Amino acid sequence: QVQFVESGGGLVQPGGSLTLSCAPSGGSFRLNTWGWFRQAPGKEREFVGQILTSASSTAYADSVKGRFTISRDNAKNTMYLLMNSLRPEDTGVYYCAVRIFDEYKYWGQGTQVTVSS
Repeated sequence: QVQFVESGGGLVQPGGSLTLSCAPSGGSFRLNTWGWFRQAPGKEREFVGQILTSASSTAYADSVKGRFTISRDNAKNTMYLLMNSLRPEDTGVYYCAVRIFDEYKYWGQGTQVTVSS
């Protein structure tokens, strides 16, 4: 069973930074788009951003644009989410997944990010 594994979450103060990592437990998916999502307590899961296979093209939700940066290392088969200027509203469980045709699949268990003083 293929699954993506997220790591790097934790507690950080407002204005701080955190870097999340994501890698598949099986398979490479190097030709696919990978994406980051998050889910705040009591809310629906929302799109954060994505990176194309070439790693040269990214897209972000307006709420994180200019603060978050997605990158990927195809040699390590790993995607990263660098989060700067964190806000309390960035709190939630962060997930990654791979885009297969028009659907994101192989969701991981997520990693908790809490932004609080």
